[in-house]
Amino acid sequence: MTSSTISPPAAPTLTAVLDDLRAQLDGVRRLGVAFSGGVDSSLLLALAARVLGVDEVVALLGVSPSLATAERTAAHEVAAGLGVRVREVTTYEGERPAYQANGPDRCFHCKDELFTRIDEEVVAAEHLDAVGYGENADDALRPDRPGSRAATTHAVLRPLAALGLTKADVRRLARELGLSVADKPAAPCLASRIPHHEPVTPEKLAQIDRAEAAVRALGLADLRVRHHGDVARLELATEDLPRAVAEPLRGQLLTAVRSAGFRFVTLDLGGIQSGAFTLPLVTGR
Repeated sequence: MTSSTISPPAAPTLTAVLDDLRAQLDGVRRLGVAFSGGVDSSLLLALAARVLGVDEVVALLGVSPSLATAERTAAHEVAAGLGVRVREVTTYEGERPAYQANGPDRCFHCKDELFTRIDEEVVAAEHLDAVGYGENADDALRPDRPGSRAATTHAVLRPLAALGLTKADVRRLARELGLSVADKPAAPCLASRIPHHEPVTPEKLAQIDRAEAAVRALGLADLRVRHHGDVARLELATEDLPRAVAEPLRGQLLTAVRSAGFRFVTLDLGGIQSGAFTLPLVTGR
């Protein structure tokens, strides 16, 4: 008796992805892409520009206190590199009591605000036939992504997920297209640094933004500054932990984070922890 192994499915080629996206966007002449400058939305923007043409795609960048200053600048740079125009959309999720309350569904209220603003202010002005955003197939399976419910409510397309593109597929295709963000670490909004059920305020968001910018200036690219009142809990990539506790970086980090208004600075030995605040609440673990 011989045994056989089942080979994993072949990774989708760029040509196949473009063909499938072209079919998916049949009837769409102009597309708006809810754009953050991260790898997912950047790939969607690049693919759509190839399928529809750069003049028929608009990058829609939601701007509010929850968007880090550096991320706003970087998003414009990515879109400019693709030749796609950016339209900034001012959002006011911070005025929504449900968003301020910071429950595990906070992301829904944020995305609902963005898609509502796009519906009301942008679609007609930009003559858009549809709006899409960069959810991938892996994120579509996560229980801590209530923002996808807002996309359904507003009939926003999710082309990457519909094409079955995983996180690995997205990064591979981004490299193939030469996107500058192909290996960029994930950069969730600043509100994700505040524990659930602790109010989100503009002051906290600005404090986090200042602290993270100061740490990033020290050469640390992948990081989170979690806000616990007077305490900043610093999450770094695990490979950066040894040098973070050694001089001179230890002292530099202490000064950098304290300069943003925190009294105490702690280093989380768990490193970067995506969804650490939300997953326990939605999975019970």
